[in-house]
Amino acid sequence: MPSRVVPSDSFRANPINHHKFLDLSSVKELPETHAWTSQNNDYPFSGCGGAADGISETVPIVDLSSGNATELIGHACKTWGVFQVVNHGIPDNLLEEIEAAGSSLFSLPMHQKLRAARAADGVSGYGVARISSFFSKRMWSEGFTIVGSPLENARKIWPDDYNKFCQTIEDYEKEMKKLAGRLMWLMLGSLGITKEEEEVKWADPKGESESGSGSGCAAALQMNSYPACPDPDRAMGLAAHTDSTILTVLHQSNISGLQVLREGGNRWVTVEPHPGALVVHVGDLMHILSNGSYPSVLHRAVVNRTRHRLSVAYLYGPPSGVKISPLSKLVDQYNPPMYRPVTWSEYLGTKAKHFDKALTSVRLCAPRVGFVDTNDHSSVRVG
Repeated sequence: MPSRVVPSDSFRANPINHHKFLDLSSVKELPETHAWTSQNNDYPFSGCGGAADGISETVPIVDLSSGNATELIGHACKTWGVFQVVNHGIPDNLLEEIEAAGSSLFSLPMHQKLRAARAADGVSGYGVARISSFFSKRMWSEGFTIVGSPLENARKIWPDDYNKFCQTIEDYEKEMKKLAGRLMWLMLGSLGITKEEEEVKWADPKGESESGSGSGCAAALQMNSYPACPDPDRAMGLAAHTDSTILTVLHQSNISGLQVLREGGNRWVTVEPHPGALVVHVGDLMHILSNGSYPSVLHRAVVNRTRHRLSVAYLYGPPSGVKISPLSKLVDQYNPPMYRPVTWSEYLGTKAKHFDKALTSVRLCAPRVGFVDTNDHSSVRVG
């Protein structure tokens, strides 16, 4: 289990209005409340193959056992803001177990899941996506958020049979914590940042450097379920957004649905599931740390007509009280700091209020000459 968890005060200060829960798996016709009329209008969709202009449209896959993994990750972060990793050290059986745990949860009757319904000003539990309040249409998905121990909510759902679920969650979080810490240092390393830098000491507590993890960092686990949809072309599983994290590690089932906005190309690209691979998203806080060099990837989830899709996201960030700002090594007279210092707790509150304008609200200056800030998605609306 992570020793620190996502700060919750910002969520309590910005409650969301829950809609009446709808059992999506039993719906035979798409309700108007869930009909998105402009799903594909903001940017064209280019699938997952090559593009006519010759630009590769396949999200990079990085082998973490490779000697040049740092360079490959740095390139992927700068050009995509997302990549997949293989040989990451997470056992296949654990990935199967976490997927089975999610399936067992979301396949329960609605009344049973609602025993652990997330409060409007709460963080953990069952409910709709927190970004739902920014859109007029509802999303074709359901979620379960775990911050800290899963025990309290698991007991509500399975009063006499919660141990297996809890053990799986705890095992998964333990392994994800190690991997996320390792990935963070690879991402920072490609920018020339080392663990000796005073600014990032919070990420490498004494005695943790050998494992690569930062035990002072905070985390949450987000399980998402996307049931088969009777009219997938007019529905949206999860609307376009960036993550308010340093990075996110995503396990997706073998059903495609995750799409990312191609950096610099203005195209939606499907992140096709790759056997044994995990997807890594650059988050808003890494974008700030990199002084804009790494874009936090805009992504969404679409649904399909016949198959249920499941994903599990590990949301990784700094300790809640640590101020995140552009690293001094990346700042000079030609590259001034683009963002002011902000804690994760403060930024989560800003995101809860301003959503896609959050980064703009903490910006100090315009992007440097010749650099386009691809994280200014304030005009993107998909519903």
